[in-house]
Amino acid sequence: MSRLVLASGSRWRRQLLERLDIPFTWSSPDIDETPRPEESPEALVHRLALGKAERVVRDHPDHLIVGSDQIALFEGDILGKPGDDATARANLARFSGNRVRFLTGLALIDTRASRHWVCHERYDVVFRTLSEREIAHYVDREQPLDSAGSFRMEGLGVTLFERLEGDDPNTLIGLPLIRLCALLREAGLDPLA
Repeated sequence: MSRLVLASGSRWRRQLLERLDIPFTWSSPDIDETPRPEESPEALVHRLALGKAERVVRDHPDHLIVGSDQIALFEGDILGKPGDDATARANLARFSGNRVRFLTGLALIDTRASRHWVCHERYDVVFRTLSEREIAHYVDREQPLDSAGSFRMEGLGVTLFERLEGDDPNTLIGLPLIRLCALLREAGLDPLA
């Protein structure tokens, strides 16, 4: 029986977690992702990741629960999921030729031991210069409306970039596996054991 629960409805996060070859279940928590006044980007992703994990605790005693959330940072703005084509296109037009930082919050709750860990990973993306036609074509094909930054690294998103800079490329997909493995080991679940 699995002791691991992913607090996310994202099929991309599920696919990443499957790579660790640890049995898990998943639950899709619904939380308000609106930033609070004066909340730093780091505090926001910590709160959202932990909030998602906490939302499923009651239904999963004696489990390890993973929560994760991601935002994009650009020119002082915190950008979440675009929600519609026009916003996705506007975001990508702003990003064209520029560097955008992504923060992915990660939380692990050990309900058996009543303890938790919260951290975040950052990853920078340098976008190549994009034409309006490329942006429109990309958004029409990928429909990245539920993805922070208005792109999907799992698909054609890679065609938008000049380069990527960070420690774990899985961070861009929304689940930093290197850091997650370290947290799981600390909680007593070694993926290689």
